[in-house]
Amino acid sequence: MALTFHGAGDPSLTERVLRACADHDAHITVFAVGKWLAAKPALGTQILAAGHELGNHTWSHQQMPALSARAAGEEIRRGADALREATGSAGWWFRPSGTPHSTATIRAAASRSGYLRCVSYDVDPQDYRDPGSAQVVSRTLAKVRPGSIVSLHLGHLGTVEALPQILAVLAARKLVPATLSRLLRD
Repeated sequence: MALTFHGAGDPSLTERVLRACADHDAHITVFAVGKWLAAKPALGTQILAAGHELGNHTWSHQQMPALSARAAGEEIRRGADALREATGSAGWWFRPSGTPHSTATIRAAASRSGYLRCVSYDVDPQDYRDPGSAQVVSRTLAKVRPGSIVSLHLGHLGTVEALPQILAVLAARKLVPATLSRLLRD
């Protein structure tokens, strides 16, 4: 199973996520918002150095289904440029912002920027609504299964506080949090 995080928010919360992952030998995929990564490029290097993976989550986290083909392409291209600038690579993965599923327009724009796939998810605890750590834990664990892709957010305290418990229960269930590349390769 894969824990994926939308990358934005307070860098200290990201560092707490990275520590929790290290403590539980878990690996994650972070879909970085380009503006966030451009402001703190060392976070990209830190995420990769810890054995995690980075993907593109657009430049400025727009509602992608509402964008024109040109604007969607620009969001994806600028996000890819921010990843390249911070890490030397645009990453393998793209996740559209503002929607759980890509559209034909989004997929075409992603393809023009070199992304062969748009990544969705099957578990969404809606942690971005800040329901509190107990809700993030219960909503995540109620739906996660082998092969699941979970959508979480770095910039939310409830998510950060929930993560150690989520990781402990996953370990007890023998579910190993892996990067998307490892999940989809194995």
